[in-house]
Amino acid sequence: MHRVILWGTGFVGKAVLKSLIGHPAFELAGVLVHDPAKDGLDVGDIVGMPRTGVIASRDAAEVLSRPADAVAYFGPNMMHAEENMTNIEAALRAGKNVVDTSMGIFHYPPLIPAEYRERIQRACEAGGTSFLSNGIDPGFANDLFPMTLLGLCGQVSSVRTTEFIDGGSYPDQASLRFMGLYTRMDETPPLQANPGMMTGIWGGPLYMIAQAVGVKIERTQENYTRWTGDRAVDFAQGRVLPGEAAAHRIELQGIVDGEPRIIIDHIHRLYPDAAPEWPRPRIDETHANRVEIIGRPNILQETVLSDADTGDGNGGGCLATGMRVFNAIPAVCAAAPGILSALDLPVIPGRGVIRADSLKGTPA
Repeated sequence: MHRVILWGTGFVGKAVLKSLIGHPAFELAGVLVHDPAKDGLDVGDIVGMPRTGVIASRDAAEVLSRPADAVAYFGPNMMHAEENMTNIEAALRAGKNVVDTSMGIFHYPPLIPAEYRERIQRACEAGGTSFLSNGIDPGFANDLFPMTLLGLCGQVSSVRTTEFIDGGSYPDQASLRFMGLYTRMDETPPLQANPGMMTGIWGGPLYMIAQAVGVKIERTQENYTRWTGDRAVDFAQGRVLPGEAAAHRIELQGIVDGEPRIIIDHIHRLYPDAAPEWPRPRIDETHANRVEIIGRPNILQETVLSDADTGDGNGGGCLATGMRVFNAIPAVCAAAPGILSALDLPVIPGRGVIRADSLKGTPA
């Protein structure tokens, strides 16, 4: 039994918390929240479940002083980098191993910006603790999935991962705007305005795959494309106007021997019929994580994640994002102090996940 502090009850943290309550392999030692309205609430009330006796708190120092093996950190996105760093360092220095989903730049230790890497490493040394950051994208959809399938091959010409999502129902609209959705063609999104940003965000899985299969990436090629519609469309999370980007494609290519061999791709649409000429999932209208390997053998795998109660793809993806690192906690606790990646983990089967308590959903 591992005692865990959960830090952050946004859309990822809340989804994980619902699965953690009553989990046979983990004990909830505390919950840290940012919203003053949640401070002092029973965590059962926060997620709409029976009361647990565990009270949410904003007092990080007090909660981190409690006996616990790990902190599961589900903080805000990379636009809040310093807040995330401060919180992660505090947890590591308090003697708590940390698993994290907050920022994609943490996923592959050699590519973490030097200042951040040194700060995390010093905190690990001070606390005798380990740190793992992962998730879905960057994360298991473009590191674990393709690396596992590459182990089935005798020869490979290229490997491509593609994330398809319904951006219109995606809960973190600020991130989609930051990447370029909603912009007009006379505006330059940050991903275009700042060469190297795409590599900084999604380069981790790309270089991780290269390390795993023993090839050298000579350089990366960053390709960003927008699609604009000619009508206003209202959807779950907002409204897009004519001439604004209703879909975009973000493609990062890893060049090996002069050719794109490892490709991390994304196609995000704000409504289903946007960008009709672009690729689509084969087994779902809008959501999927696809791995395509051209080689011997050719491999095509699509994975669709959906919420057990609503069928929502974003809900399923948010839960999987958090559970990828949460289920890794025993392995992280057993590891030597320092910064870890997916390459350092054993197979993570999800101890204790097969149980019948209150599961209402059926497989998609």
